Amino acid sequence: MAGAFASAASLSPWGHRVSSWLDYTINGLIVGNVYALVAVGLALIFGVSRLINFAQGSIYLVGAYIGWVAVVQLHTPLPLTIIVVAVAAALVGLVIERFGLRPLQNSVRIAPLLATIGISFVLDQLVMLTFSPNPRALPSQLPDVRFQVGGGTIGPLDLLIAGVGLTSALLLFVFLRYSKLGWAVRATAQDRDAAMQMGVDVNRVNQAVFGIAAALGGVSGMLVGMYYNQIDTAMSLQATLKGVVAEVVGGAGNVPGAVIGSLLLGLVESYGVAVFGTSYRNLFAFLLLVVVLVLRPNGLFASARQAPPEPLTGTFIAPSRPVRIPRWALLAAAAIFAVLPFFPVSFYVLQTLINAWLLGMLALSLTLVAGTIGQVSLGHAALLAIGAYTSALLSLTLSVPVGLSIIGGGLMCAALGTALISPSFRLRGHYVSIATLAIGEIVSLVILNWESVTRGPIGISGIPPLSLFGYDLISPTSIYWFSFTVMVVLALLQGRLLTSHLGRSFRAIRDDDIAARAYGLSLNRYKSLAFIFGGFAAGVSGGIAAHLYSYINHETFNTQQSILALTVVILGGLGNVVGAILGAVALVGLPEVFRIAAEYRILIYGIVLLLLVRFRPQGLLGTL
Repeated sequence: MAGAFASAASLSPWGHRVSSWLDYTINGLIVGNVYALVAVGLALIFGVSRLINFAQGSIYLVGAYIGWVAVVQLHTPLPLTIIVVAVAAALVGLVIERFGLRPLQNSVRIAPLLATIGISFVLDQLVMLTFSPNPRALPSQLPDVRFQVGGGTIGPLDLLIAGVGLTSALLLFVFLRYSKLGWAVRATAQDRDAAMQMGVDVNRVNQAVFGIAAALGGVSGMLVGMYYNQIDTAMSLQATLKGVVAEVVGGAGNVPGAVIGSLLLGLVESYGVAVFGTSYRNLFAFLLLVVVLVLRPNGLFASARQAPPEPLTGTFIAPSRPVRIPRWALLAAAAIFAVLPFFPVSFYVLQTLINAWLLGMLALSLTLVAGTIGQVSLGHAALLAIGAYTSALLSLTLSVPVGLSIIGGGLMCAALGTALISPSFRLRGHYVSIATLAIGEIVSLVILNWESVTRGPIGISGIPPLSLFGYDLISPTSIYWFSFTVMVVLALLQGRLLTSHLGRSFRAIRDDDIAARAYGLSLNRYKSLAFIFGGFAAGVSGGIAAHLYSYINHETFNTQQSILALTVVILGGLGNVVGAILGAVALVGLPEVFRIAAEYRILIYGIVLLLLVRFRPQGLLGTL
């Protein structure tokens, strides 16, 4: 290391720049190799099952911790460590396919996607409960030296990652090209029905693909841990996101495209860090994804003759007969909740219900855009962030009354959120969910880096408390009544909307957008209207939350909240206004009933989502 630094010190300024850029190029290619191990697995699964596997990042996490156990606890040599991690991760993948996804083969097409999200929740929490959330050091077991390559340097671990990536690609090529099972995988990817008619055991093909994908994901997690000498239980989401970005950029289901897309992603990130700094690394990745989705939805390296992705026409909603609740029962329930503070209830109960009302507002927003018009959003927490920051800044910097600032947050969220999400209106299939997820991450990263407005990583503190007509709402009772009243008003407005001609047009687009367009409906116009109404509800929820918390930053509203909101609307019934509120109360209250299980909250959410998708995909009250 000292020799390498001495050599660098003797370079001219031009030599310094060349050396630095060469180092960034090497780093980008090495990181791209790691992304490729995740992306290739995702491409294999998508090619065979037409499924974006959001549990792949959790397998990556499992692989990292199995590697830690092998290296730190068992002191296994590096070759054996790689084998142990690959085999253990492959077994996890086989279990996921057999018990988590195979029972959903005949379910609605959105069900397996949601199931992989639930599985990721479960795996992440099991790892956290087993090893604790504290970061752990994962030594590389290789000499800590650097070799001079031109004007840059490279180390043994860099070579190992490159070697593992190239070897995996070669073995995968040989498997797919020359083995019978590989032929079956390729046949299933080209035409699943035809492969079944020719006698291909599709279940066996799925098992093989999930096993291979999981092995690659697990090894990549271990290598990344060694590369950065650290692992933690929060690393799975970013791994999933980067793998999805690389796969979609290269072309979903395209294995060579996934490799090239991964290397391109690694270089874009590395050069972005060189020019703008490390805080912009992920921003460039998601901007690249959105640009590719808008310009070439099939990916950069897809065949020009490849058909565009099919719409999930009529498959967002499971066939069901919705549960009709009498109006008197709804009025009675509303009256009970309205007078609840008059009874001797604890502050804790009121606080729990306040959280449920805020989540209910977000669920109303999501059930409108996902359940009524069919745009499944995985980045809905970004709308909370826009509303929260707008309301906080209006009240702090412009001294706008809190009530008006919250309305301003809702209006800003409706306008800006719709503008940001509009590029996804032309997308179909799972790409809609991927695009909304990317846009949600972009919003969070912009908040992190736009320090002159958002105060960057420091966040905004000292946000004024809730107030109405000049009176501060400080007591739990007043806050409870305020949030409950706002949620009820939003629910009534949305219910009226859904019974109108506009609501019927929304459902027509959800059920069959081709037929709706044939009848003269402007898809983009109606999707924009849905996001305007939904964005306002989410922005109001975020604004209220900001004034309740008094402090927010870029991590306050994260992807986990987006997934939680989706779980709520599935629990209640997609498109069902009353179901969204019921789902919020149930999902917030369920972990609170068992106070001892507070640390298992996310695990409970994941299990609830899996059980719903498997046994009650239409939700508790059915879909509308």
